[in-house]
Amino acid sequence: MDTLRTELKTQAQSAAKVLFFIASVFFFVYLFRYYMTGIGGPTLIAVTLVPVTFILFTLDALRNNNFYPRLSLRANYILAGIYIVVCLVVILYLKQEFMNIRTVRAGIWSPTDLVIGGLMFALIMEYARKRHFPLFVINLLLIAYTVYGWMVPGLFWHPGLSWTRILSAMSVEITTGVFSHLPQLALTLIGSFILVLSLLRAFGCVDSIINAASRIATKSSLALPQAAVVGSLGVATISGSGAANAITTGSATIPAMIASGLPRTNAAAIETAASLGGQLMPPVMGISAFIMAEFLGKSYWDVVARGYAPGLIYFAGVAVGVYLLSVRYQTNIASVSIPQITPLDKVNLLVYAAVIIGLIALMGAARLPAMVAALRVFVGAGLALSAIFFIATYRTHGSWNLRNIAAPFLRFVENFSTVIADLTLLLATLSIMTGVFVITGIPTKVGFLLMEAAGLHLVAMILVAFLFAALVGTGLPPAPTYIITALVIAPSMIKIGVNPWVVHFYAFFLAVWGELTPPTSVVAAVTAKIADTSFMGTLFKAIQLCVVLFLLMAGIFSRPELVLTPGLAQLGTFGLFLAATVGMQFSIQAKYSDKKGRDLFIRVLLAGFSLLVLFHPNKLLATLAIAPIGALVWYWFLQKRKK
Repeated sequence: MDTLRTELKTQAQSAAKVLFFIASVFFFVYLFRYYMTGIGGPTLIAVTLVPVTFILFTLDALRNNNFYPRLSLRANYILAGIYIVVCLVVILYLKQEFMNIRTVRAGIWSPTDLVIGGLMFALIMEYARKRHFPLFVINLLLIAYTVYGWMVPGLFWHPGLSWTRILSAMSVEITTGVFSHLPQLALTLIGSFILVLSLLRAFGCVDSIINAASRIATKSSLALPQAAVVGSLGVATISGSGAANAITTGSATIPAMIASGLPRTNAAAIETAASLGGQLMPPVMGISAFIMAEFLGKSYWDVVARGYAPGLIYFAGVAVGVYLLSVRYQTNIASVSIPQITPLDKVNLLVYAAVIIGLIALMGAARLPAMVAALRVFVGAGLALSAIFFIATYRTHGSWNLRNIAAPFLRFVENFSTVIADLTLLLATLSIMTGVFVITGIPTKVGFLLMEAAGLHLVAMILVAFLFAALVGTGLPPAPTYIITALVIAPSMIKIGVNPWVVHFYAFFLAVWGELTPPTSVVAAVTAKIADTSFMGTLFKAIQLCVVLFLLMAGIFSRPELVLTPGLAQLGTFGLFLAATVGMQFSIQAKYSDKKGRDLFIRVLLAGFSLLVLFHPNKLLATLAIAPIGALVWYWFLQKRKK
């Protein structure tokens, strides 16, 4: 009986894998056709493919045996079958009735329209319950408030809306809910960049970046931890995710750092701080950057062009902190196994460099739309990598074996469909939240309370917004943290004269910080698990290394030029930020004397000059304050040389 049950489970899992691959190929071909032609527009794409993403989510869970683990195999497949049939019905109905729903019956939707839309809404909520439970609970509470607002006293009272209005707003209205602009963004603009990322992953370019970064370790024991920084910087330019960055680079860098003698907690903290930059570094920044462009009504390139300076400052600051941290420990580079750089790695690195240069040139110099630029880079890189792969495979095996030839293409399709499906469903979940915000006016009311508490004083507003975002970030990923924070703080800050770019970059930095906020940091959880060390110890050491993020948050209000006008206008402000960052890292991580009183005095003095550089309104005095920072840094190096 057990043998039969195991055999049935294996057969069912194989069937799920085949169905998943078929659905993935359809998903990729349909989206690629849209990228090439634009046929149908983003709204029709969302109506068609949001249900397909749920089918992919269902089949992916089935093939990995984590759909409903507490239920029997039969129950899992029956439920999966029901979900898939519902999704197919939603696709067929909404595609057939698309124009009627959007024009003829707009505002007077039929009961069938509401039932079909309500089914998709329910499936999205089930996804949220399984993958993002805090978001699921928030959405439930917001929906209850929308219906029963008449029971809430005070400022938040409202007469309440009907369940029919809720169903229509969350589905067939299209402008809000599960088919609105956020899932459309995931399938169109963000999806075009995920094409490039999936291609580089599938053909080993990301592995080549990590191998190349690891070779830095051969220079000296102090260079080994910098491999984590350089590797994360390379992956960050194309990943847009702190957690993905940590998984990709941390699996290689953390064991190497531990093997060299670096304490486990420090190794995990270094990778955590470096990986967090995956949200910050262009040209593929975090999801929040794409949403920022939507909120501001600007092109994605406008965000990218302004994002380079903060991203480079962040990684420079982390590199300095990592260097100072690694100086404290005597590591042994001879005990570390360093991978060799193969000719294929060198070619992959050239393709990777061409991808980055191509994206910047096409978006920045040629001023092509971001989606068009990403598509052209994808086609060019895809042809180059395919040709290189065919040649390398033939030279290695002496023939073109079908299984070997197909492997990277299968990995590409699988990675692309999995990432986009999960991202689309997440943004559809967020669309439920933002839809409720729109129809109830919650952000206006919350923003009024927060900013009234701050007394319309900018510093108080900044602090209140920081505390609010930290609270939101403890339970939510960066994208919803950014959305909620921006909706709440932007109107009031802009009203008192703060530039919208400054406000939204502040919300963006707060969202990045949300991925590190105790006690729910996903990045720290990943690195701590790889290092097999304390999560909280990793988290708090990483926060020390990430002090530059706090400098960016506060500094853009005193030095707004960092994000207002990209290009040469940023250089002077960039230099001030960089000097303040180096000084602050030395004040936290460096040791100037064995005498505690003297050491503390020098470090406090260094921190004071660093804050002066960043915040003093007179730029001449701020620039002059760089000199004592440089002198104290040089003094530390002299002390180190003597020892």
